[in-house]
Amino acid sequence: MDYIKVGKITHFFDNISVAVLVMTDGSIKVGDMIRIGEVGTGVEQKVESMQVDHKQVDTANKGEEVGLKVSAPVKEGDVVYKPSA
Repeated sequence: MDYIKVGKITHFFDNISVAVLVMTDGSIKVGDMIRIGEVGTGVEQKVESMQVDHKQVDTANKGEEVGLKVSAPVKEGDVVYKPSA
């Protein structure tokens, strides 16, 4: 499966399992499958919950910074991908 880059993790709050994602390309929406990190070492998950300025959002677009609920620990600098259509 081919993936396209959508952004990068800039912070991870391990106590609440939330990562800060800066969207650099494209967009993601609740329900999308994403990969955080490289194949084999990263996390693959469905987008369940996102927030911008502490408000729930359904879509994150290029240039936005979003809080993303994650299913496993991630690292600052991890690249976020989604499958190419």
